Formats: sequence, C-alpha cells, structure tokens
Amino acid sequence: MNKLNHVAFIMDGNGRWGRNKKKGRNFGHLKGVETVKKIVKSSIKLNIPIVTFYVFSSENWKRPKTEINYLFKLIRNYFLQEIESIISQNIKINILGEINKLSGDVKKTLKKTINLTKKNNKILVNLAINYGSKNEILNAFKKNKKKLNIKNFEKNLYTKNIQNPDILIRTGGHQRLSNFMLWQLAYTELFFLNKLWPDFNSNDLIKIINKFKQTKRNFGSI
Repeated sequence: MNKLNHVAFIMDGNGRWGRNKKKGRNFGHLKGVETVKKIVKSSIKLNIPIVTFYVFSSENWKRPKTEINYLFKLIRNYFLQEIESIISQNIKINILGEINKLSGDVKKTLKKTINLTKKNNKILVNLAINYGSKNEILNAFKKNKKKLNIKNFEKNLYTKNIQNPDILIRTGGHQRLSNFMLWQLAYTELFFLNKLWPDFNSNDLIKIINKFKQTKRNFGSI
C-alpha cells in the first residue's frame, strides 16, 4: 500500500460555480475558500502531512482587474480573520510564488502569517500565489551556481526541502496542468474530476486516496 505524504490541488471551477448559481464569479471564489478550509481539516484528520493549493497563477493577471482585486482582498482578509484558528490547529503556512510582486498590504499579511506559523508542525499548507512553474524552473537554472544535477537544481525551486506530490487533484473538468509544478509532478498520480471546486468534499478526497493506495507505482522499474 502506497504511503501518502503530499496532495496538490488545482482548484478549478470557482467562477463557473458562481455563475451557475446566478451569483457571479466572486461568490464562487468565496465558496472556494470555504472548500479549502474544509479540505485542510479533512487532511489533518486523514494524517496527510502536506497539501498544496494552486491559488493564483502568474497567468491569472490577465483576468479583469475587479476580479483580481477581489481575490487578493479575499486572501488578505482570510488570514487576518483566521490566523488564530490556523495557529490553534497547528497549521504551518508556506507560499510558493513571487510574493514580492504583490501589493504591500497583501505581501505584509502573507509574510506575517508565514512567520507566525513557522513552528507549527501538524500539517504544511502550501499556497501557490503568483506562481508559474516555467518561471520557477527558469529561475532555478539561473540561481544554480554549483554543478548542475537534480539535487542541486531542486535546491533552487520554491519546493526545496518539500517532498513532491504523490497525488494531484484537478477539479473543473479540464485535463491539463496549467503551468503548475511541472517539475514536481513528474511521478505524481493525476486525478481529474468534472466536479467544480466548491462542490469538492472530503468524500471525494477519501475515494481518490483509496484509489491511490491501491495503485502500483513503478517509478520506471517493473
């Protein structure tokens, strides 16, 4: 039976969910945050050490400015309002991506959250914000000053010292990676669901985990 250490999520379908409910895309993003909270709690109960959520890609800047502003306001307010709960649950928050390019108040809130939770060890929650895997790989090559090999290269990725995902779950019906963890997902088991992210729940997660545990993983061998 396969050991599970890390589950990554591409949370697709928030905007469509909101439109389907005739309440707009932003309402879908709000419900998407609630789903993240539920999945983190479920992951703790399931003893999953690491989860990663694709929150905002480097390509998402192409979206309408009003939606982008709402998303970052949502992120900032979530951490301002939930920090005590995050700490009490022993959750460690980490950010993957170029957060220095974010606005001052958002950047300040994220860095404060990272600092306040750095000693927590129940679960590591990675949030990919302003993240693009192609740039991550390119920058890792530029930063590498030692002999170029896999070990030295990986030290320059956002995920240095973090085990690669065992499972990737993408909701929303699309079967693509969308510039997410292209290096790290080389041997990850991929699961694509038609269900939109706000409808994803712990039962869906458990079903996928059970499938994963029964999957034969060869990593190139027989």
